[in-house]
Formats: sequence, C-alpha cells, structure tokens
Amino acid sequence: MSFGADLHVLYKIANSPILQYPYPHIYVKDVFPDDYFRALREHLPPESALKTLTSLRRVVGEYPDSRLVLPLAPEHIGALPEPYRAFWGQLASWLLGGAFGQAILPKFMDGLKQRFGDLGRMQFFDEALLVQDSTTYSLGPHTDNPKKVLSFLFYLPADDSMARLGTSIYVPRDPEFSDDGRGHFLPDSFLRMTTMPYLPNTLFAFLKTNNSFHGVEPISDPDVRRDLLLYDIKVQNPPELARQPVAQQPAAKSAAHFTF
Repeated sequence: MSFGADLHVLYKIANSPILQYPYPHIYVKDVFPDDYFRALREHLPPESALKTLTSLRRVVGEYPDSRLVLPLAPEHIGALPEPYRAFWGQLASWLLGGAFGQAILPKFMDGLKQRFGDLGRMQFFDEALLVQDSTTYSLGPHTDNPKKVLSFLFYLPADDSMARLGTSIYVPRDPEFSDDGRGHFLPDSFLRMTTMPYLPNTLFAFLKTNNSFHGVEPISDPDVRRDLLLYDIKVQNPPELARQPVAQQPAAKSAAHFTF
C-alpha cells in the first residue's frame, strides 16, 4: 500500500515553482503524505545493510567512506530482511516504474531542450539510492556526472535539529567558469549562495547543467547522521561525452527506460 504516495509526490513537485538562479531547482515541503513519511522513517534499514560507493564500484578514485548507500534495485532490496524488503520493494515499484520519471521530466522542459536539443534522440533511465552520511562527510562544489539529468534529494531527518546540514548551492567567483561534471573543486573558488534546509519530509531537486554547482559543507557535529533518498534521472548518451570521450563506469542497472 502506497498511502497514495506516488500521486501526492507528483502533485507536490508539479505545483512547485522552479527557482531559476543560478540554475533551475525546486525546494518542496511535505513532499510525502505525513503517514507515509512516518512509515518511511520506521523502515529505514540498519546501517549494516548499506555499503560504500567504492565497494559497489559506483565511483572511481577516492571517495569518502562516510557515505553509505543502498541501491533500490531488486538484488539489493531482495537481500533485506522483512519488514524492510516489502516496504522498499513497494516504493521502488512506483518510483522506478517509468511513469514517475516520464511525468517529472516535462517540468524542466526548457532546460532539457537547451542541453539536449532534440529530446526524441535521448534515452533516459532512472535509479534510486538510500543514503546515510555520517559526521565526517563533505563534498566540494561540483555539477554532477555528464550522465546526470535531474537529481532529487528527499531529506529524511527525524526532526529539524540539523536544518543547517542540507545541500548547498554555489556560484563560481569567476563568472566565466563552468564544468561539464567531471571535477570536484575547492570551495575557496566559489560563493555559497544558500543551503537547502535539511528538514523532515522535504525535497531539493535540480537540473544538471554546466553551472549546477552544489555540495555539502563539512560536518563537524558529533554523532551526526543524514538520511536521504536520492532519485536520479540519467541519460545513456550525453552530448558532452560524445564531444570528448572519457572512460566511464558502466551504467547502473535501472528499472525502466523512457524517451519523449
């Protein structure tokens, strides 16, 4: 039973205004129905069920082990004990079934056309991860991998005591600087515009662009744990890689592919 979560989330996202500067993004409160959010919190898996991105071979090079993830893919959900397996299997069925991604993409149509041109040539897919970030986690300003199209960060804290620990938006000090998504940068070269409050049952989502700089400020508070649900729409054939091929990790298995 989804508690009508799928339609509720679509309604909240579809009716949220897009903030255009410095890149298209939205911030949504009460994104899940209240009862569903409570159930989601109650079904967060134990830390032992999550793994590092490095161990899952989802990143190349160094990446902090203070971020643990659980991909919402059948082989990972199937390894969970009950009642976690049933809950996250049901959530993945509506989030990754294809209909959700197809309904969300048109909201960002202007930016998608600017980046891709003829959208009919593009092959999109989606994936989702449960995430736990611990005290030492931080991430410098970056724009995301060229395969990323849209990023949705569902914030899952128990209360509002860690509001300052959300994802930050940055603007380069050099107004001409941009990046296609293959680098992470030191924060000294950027101005932090704002930090999306890490509050219960909220969503920060943004369109990947060459200036969609975002990151996580260093966390120094003791015994901090950030819980998130990440949902990403990606593209199989990003034009940036076609212009300048580089070695990439294999695409993650996804539940559905969709096009316009």
